[in-house]
Amino acid sequence: MRNFFNFLRSRTFLIQLGLAFVLSIVLVFAALRWLNSTTHHGEFVEVPDFAKMSVMDMRKGVEEAGLRYEVLDSANFNPDYPRFSIIEQDPKAGSKVKVNRKIYFTVNPSGYKKVTVPNIIQVTQRNAASMLKAVGLDVQRVTYIDELGKDMVYYIKYKGKNINPGEKLPKTSKLELVCGNGTITDRAQIKADSD
Repeated sequence: MRNFFNFLRSRTFLIQLGLAFVLSIVLVFAALRWLNSTTHHGEFVEVPDFAKMSVMDMRKGVEEAGLRYEVLDSANFNPDYPRFSIIEQDPKAGSKVKVNRKIYFTVNPSGYKKVTVPNIIQVTQRNAASMLKAVGLDVQRVTYIDELGKDMVYYIKYKGKNINPGEKLPKTSKLELVCGNGTITDRAQIKADSD
């Protein structure tokens, strides 16, 4: 035990201890310098506003800012933005991020997705309007024809042409419902009277 304490007080041990201390400080300093240069510590880029930009313009802007990007799909068409333009970005415009940070973009699709026209033939106009609204279609107008079923849907029209239940139309399409007015035509009345 005495030899151990003598070794701790020896000149050789103190020199080695001093060298180890100096070497540790040099290694820590070198590691911090390397981390600063590789992680760009303290260097930030302000994220530009890419809203309503085309994908090609966005790519150019991302490269100029020293950033990376990933495009996410968009399920809902936004009529306030041009087709195939940026509608959302994460992080938001004005955020401070590190160089080479990935920005996530949501792109506006080319149009509304298509929905299936429900079977509303022989359904009341009020219920038909609710069923159409539930799938994302709208009733633009209602016209009436001489048919016995008052407010009963007999035909569906889109852009002036008859369409059938099950057809696919872009969401938010405006339809015309052709309903009965509760009266029957003379020909139908004559047939009913003869029976």
